[in-house]
Amino acid sequence: MNRITDIWGPRTPFPAGQEWPVRVDLALEEGLPEGEVDRWVQSACVLCSNGCGCDIAVKDGVMVGVRGRSQDRINKGRLGPKGLFASWQGVANRDRLTRPMIREGGRLVETDWETAMGRIVNRSKELLDTKGPLSHGFYTSGQLFLEEYYALAVIGKAGIGTPHMDGNTRLCTATAATALKETFGADGQPGAYEDIDSCDAIFLYGHNMPETQTVLWSRVLDRLTGPTPPKLVCIDPRNTEAARYADVHLALRPGTNLALMHALVREVIHQGWFDDQYVNEHTLGFEELKQTVEPWTPAAAAEVCGVSADDIMMAARIFGTAPNVLSTVLQGFYQSSQATASACQVNNLHLLRGMLGRPGAGLLQMNGQPTAQNNRECGADGDLPGFRNWSNKDHVEELAKLWNVDPGVIPHWAPPTHAMQIFRYAEQGSINFLWVSATNPAVSLPELARIRRILAKPALFLVVQDLYLTETAALADVVLPAAAWGEKVGTFTNASRVVHLSEKAVEPPGDARADLDIFLDYSQRMGFSTVDGGPLLEWKGPEEVFEAWKECSRGRPCDYTGLSYARLRGGSGIPWPCTEDHPEGITRLYSDGVFPSTSDYCENYGHDLLTGAEVGSEAYRAMAPNGRAWLKTTAYHPPHEEPDDEYPLRYTTGRTAYHFHTRTKTARSRELNAAAPRMWVELSAEDASGLGISEGDLVRVSSRRGRIEAPARISGVRPGTVFAPFHYGYWDRPRSGETLEPRATAANELTLTEWDPVSKQPVFKNAAVKVERIGDGTGPAPAPNTTASRPEGRRA
Repeated sequence: MNRITDIWGPRTPFPAGQEWPVRVDLALEEGLPEGEVDRWVQSACVLCSNGCGCDIAVKDGVMVGVRGRSQDRINKGRLGPKGLFASWQGVANRDRLTRPMIREGGRLVETDWETAMGRIVNRSKELLDTKGPLSHGFYTSGQLFLEEYYALAVIGKAGIGTPHMDGNTRLCTATAATALKETFGADGQPGAYEDIDSCDAIFLYGHNMPETQTVLWSRVLDRLTGPTPPKLVCIDPRNTEAARYADVHLALRPGTNLALMHALVREVIHQGWFDDQYVNEHTLGFEELKQTVEPWTPAAAAEVCGVSADDIMMAARIFGTAPNVLSTVLQGFYQSSQATASACQVNNLHLLRGMLGRPGAGLLQMNGQPTAQNNRECGADGDLPGFRNWSNKDHVEELAKLWNVDPGVIPHWAPPTHAMQIFRYAEQGSINFLWVSATNPAVSLPELARIRRILAKPALFLVVQDLYLTETAALADVVLPAAAWGEKVGTFTNASRVVHLSEKAVEPPGDARADLDIFLDYSQRMGFSTVDGGPLLEWKGPEEVFEAWKECSRGRPCDYTGLSYARLRGGSGIPWPCTEDHPEGITRLYSDGVFPSTSDYCENYGHDLLTGAEVGSEAYRAMAPNGRAWLKTTAYHPPHEEPDDEYPLRYTTGRTAYHFHTRTKTARSRELNAAAPRMWVELSAEDASGLGISEGDLVRVSSRRGRIEAPARISGVRPGTVFAPFHYGYWDRPRSGETLEPRATAANELTLTEWDPVSKQPVFKNAAVKVERIGDGTGPAPAPNTTASRPEGRRA
């Protein structure tokens, strides 16, 4: 079977209430029989947020393949195209960074670790002495291991004392975390992937599951093709694979999510489909919610959203009457206007029906990256470790005692600095030292021309830690070669709270080092210490860090104290919370209707969803949530930038099944790169006809911030909307001497510097653009023909 053209593999249908059947997927180096593999090393896939258990094949000290783990609860042996073709292939490439690099005379040249670290430490100490901790910023990833995040969090928060720490999880799923905190009092997914196995309906809110989580969609397909299929509702402006299977497809205008959600909530209330007893006993805010959504009749929402009122009512009926509903939410909501308010409405629907904590009644505010959950848990982003409340003095003192530092060192005098503000401070000159690890902001952040200017500022000392010389690394003062998946040991937690252990299969190339070793080395060279004068970080390896993390998590919602490397070896992943009382972990949260919202325990005190203003400790305590959840919303407002006469179309970005982020690994897979080799943009047949554009024609898409030029795909995107994949940067472009080909193709040349007021997640899904035909095509656009990007009218 060709797993490039058949993305989801063969079907194994099953009925509601039964376990998902096993199907083991395998990929080996061409010509290598399975019996000639020297050894198999336990791991899990890190090419989406699914966290599929897998084993790495090793022969002669080299990674040569991968297979799914049949006993793993997440995938039952399956792997998607990225896992099969870009796991070991994406890191075993001649382009890998193998030695540190420093900038000399305007050029990056190779050096040794002593020289590179010496340059970093000298600049870091100089700035701390002259400007203090606010001169330092750290921008990390959703792709490191738990142990690496925790070490970095302690360095930043207790060693340096800077609030300027965030990850590219801010671009990805910051809204997931924020919506969970606003509603329930703490981060952590209430549901589980197993809810697919027993639900009666599935709602996908801005979640193109067939491409972002291919193995999870295989699980859904096996229910849909089984004897008792669930109803499926898809909310997406594109004709995705999920939309083709949906009972209701709401192809709404980008930026109008909250209007649609208000209509769904209103309909559930008006039709009496809510659980009055559950709402009274376990929630706060029902009357205010009811009043806010009241104007949003299906007809009113239909006019704003550009969908049918009948379809809105049908979707509401499915949610309101199905015995068990699973909801999943992703970037279509998170990267759009009023992101947190929209995501909270999904929580509200589940609370209104008491639809939590039992099989099939699941809620997953999804992640997009494999270890986004760990970044949030460990505090390498804008959170405190262990889901502690930065506004709670007792929580800060707990951390200070745990780390043996003065509480005043830990920054908690103001909200932590989110990524967009970190780059603003670098632009203004107050941040002079920026350490970027395992991410590529020169392609992934909005308004790229501005970001490139910031990263290239002479006054900014830029450290980049990565596998390859990315567009960001090319601008750095120091580049550190990092070890990749399969070349180091660590744990990571997927979107449904399941923890996996990834073992070391092979040695990293050249002088590359594990990210943890780099952070520990920096801490030791900087002389970071405790109040007793001892080293701040005494750990020698990842297992010691994991054991320390367990103590940090003790008693918190993300309690890991029942886990160990030994317990994670040999079987399936285990979900947190995992404690002595629950040694196998807890699959679903809130089955008792008690939420982590008490004022002394909650992760934050909440915000106004329209302005982002904080509620504050005293006001929160006065409302006495006492373990109840919040039914929160705010008034709908149109997106920041609407189409007009000059820029008449709506622009939105997203993923393809064949690439991950900025393609630093997936584009180095021959199979994946051939499936989606170059940038394209998508137009509806109606818009293309009006503009005189045919399939494959070269078009220019312009916004107020920049332009891109790429072949056009005439697809099933809704009229009035232009779609572009965000993966394509410039590292692999044809070069003429040292000059890059001038045509701009990165989707974020066009996106705007705006963000949700609560989650601070950038708005990638809404921008006003115009499209012009600038040349004849030489054939079809280089877009996949197998997914949401397939040509209009093509079924397979």
